[in-house]
Amino acid sequence: MGQNNNRLLMELERSMRSINREIINPQIHELTIDGLRPVLRLVAQARARYLKAFFDLGDRPSDDEIDSDDLARLEKLRREYDELSDAARALETAIQRGYLDVQPER
Repeated sequence: MGQNNNRLLMELERSMRSINREIINPQIHELTIDGLRPVLRLVAQARARYLKAFFDLGDRPSDDEIDSDDLARLEKLRREYDELSDAARALETAIQRGYLDVQPER
Protein backbone atom coordinates (compact mmCIF):
# COMPACT_ATOMS: atom_id res chain seq x y z
CA MET A 1 0.00 0.00 0.00
CA GLY A 2 1.41 3.35 -0.96
CA GLN A 3 1.89 6.40 1.19
CA ASN A 4 -1.09 8.10 -0.49
CA ASN A 5 -3.33 5.17 0.44
CA ASN A 6 -2.17 5.33 4.06
CA ARG A 7 -2.86 9.05 4.20
CA LEU A 8 -6.29 8.57 2.67
CA LEU A 9 -7.16 5.80 5.16
CA MET A 10 -6.01 7.94 8.08
CA GLU A 11 -8.13 10.84 6.86
CA LEU A 12 -11.07 8.50 6.28
CA GLU A 13 -10.83 7.25 9.87
CA ARG A 14 -10.61 10.80 11.24
CA SER A 15 -13.59 11.89 9.17
CA MET A 16 -15.65 8.86 10.22
CA ARG A 17 -14.92 9.55 13.89
CA SER A 18 -15.74 13.23 13.54
CA ILE A 19 -18.98 12.69 11.62
CA ASN A 20 -20.16 9.89 13.92
CA ARG A 21 -19.46 12.01 17.00
CA GLU A 22 -21.15 15.05 15.45
CA ILE A 23 -24.31 13.05 14.69
CA ILE A 24 -24.48 10.58 17.60
CA ASN A 25 -23.28 12.60 20.59
CA PRO A 26 -26.11 15.19 20.59
CA GLN A 27 -28.68 12.38 20.59
CA ILE A 28 -27.43 10.74 23.80
CA HIS A 29 -26.98 12.47 27.15
CA GLU A 30 -23.53 12.31 28.74
CA LEU A 31 -22.93 8.75 29.87
CA THR A 32 -22.49 7.62 33.45
CA ILE A 33 -22.46 4.10 34.82
CA ASP A 34 -25.75 4.81 36.61
CA GLY A 35 -27.23 6.12 33.37
CA LEU A 36 -26.18 2.94 31.58
CA ARG A 37 -27.75 0.58 34.09
CA PRO A 38 -31.31 0.73 32.64
CA VAL A 39 -30.20 -0.31 29.14
CA LEU A 40 -27.83 -2.95 30.51
CA ARG A 41 -30.74 -4.33 32.54
CA LEU A 42 -32.81 -4.56 29.33
CA VAL A 43 -30.19 -6.85 27.81
CA ALA A 44 -29.90 -8.97 30.95
CA GLN A 45 -33.68 -9.31 31.27
CA ALA A 46 -34.01 -10.32 27.61
CA ARG A 47 -31.22 -12.89 28.05
CA ALA A 48 -32.97 -14.25 31.14
CA ARG A 49 -36.33 -14.57 29.35
CA TYR A 50 -34.72 -16.36 26.41
CA LEU A 51 -32.76 -18.80 28.56
CA LYS A 52 -35.71 -19.44 30.88
CA ALA A 53 -37.92 -20.33 27.89
CA PHE A 54 -35.21 -22.70 26.68
CA PHE A 55 -34.95 -24.41 30.06
CA ASP A 56 -38.75 -24.52 30.35
CA LEU A 57 -38.79 -26.59 27.16
CA GLY A 58 -36.25 -28.94 28.68
CA ASP A 59 -38.33 -29.34 31.86
CA ARG A 60 -41.23 -30.88 29.97
CA PRO A 61 -41.72 -34.62 29.89
CA SER A 62 -39.34 -36.21 27.39
CA ASP A 63 -42.18 -37.54 25.23
CA ASP A 64 -43.68 -34.04 24.76
CA GLU A 65 -42.95 -32.73 21.31
CA ILE A 66 -41.82 -29.18 20.83
CA ASP A 67 -44.50 -27.58 18.67
CA SER A 68 -44.45 -24.60 16.35
CA ASP A 69 -45.86 -22.29 19.06
CA ASP A 70 -42.97 -23.24 21.37
CA LEU A 71 -40.45 -22.57 18.64
CA ALA A 72 -42.14 -19.31 17.66
CA ARG A 73 -41.95 -18.07 21.27
CA LEU A 74 -38.29 -19.10 21.55
CA GLU A 75 -37.51 -17.40 18.24
CA LYS A 76 -39.26 -14.18 19.34
CA LEU A 77 -37.27 -14.15 22.57
CA ARG A 78 -34.01 -14.81 20.71
CA ARG A 79 -34.68 -11.95 18.29
CA GLU A 80 -35.44 -9.66 21.23
CA TYR A 81 -32.22 -10.67 22.97
CA ASP A 82 -30.15 -10.43 19.75
CA GLU A 83 -31.42 -6.93 18.98
CA LEU A 84 -30.78 -5.63 22.49
CA SER A 85 -27.40 -7.35 22.63
CA ASP A 86 -26.41 -5.83 19.26
CA ALA A 87 -27.47 -2.40 20.54
CA ALA A 88 -25.31 -2.85 23.65
CA ARG A 89 -22.33 -3.75 21.44
CA ALA A 90 -23.00 -0.69 19.27
CA LEU A 91 -23.00 1.43 22.43
CA GLU A 92 -19.71 -0.11 23.53
CA THR A 93 -18.18 0.62 20.13
CA ALA A 94 -19.45 4.21 20.23
CA ILE A 95 -17.83 4.70 23.63
CA GLN A 96 -14.54 3.08 22.56
CA ARG A 97 -14.35 5.26 19.44
CA GLY A 98 -15.14 8.47 21.29
CA TYR A 99 -18.49 9.15 19.63
CA LEU A 100 -20.14 9.79 23.00
CA ASP A 101 -19.23 11.94 25.96
CA VAL A 102 -18.53 9.96 29.10
CA GLN A 103 -18.77 11.66 32.47
CA PRO A 104 -15.53 11.22 34.44
CA GLU A 105 -15.71 9.03 37.54
CA ARG A 106 -15.82 10.88 40.83
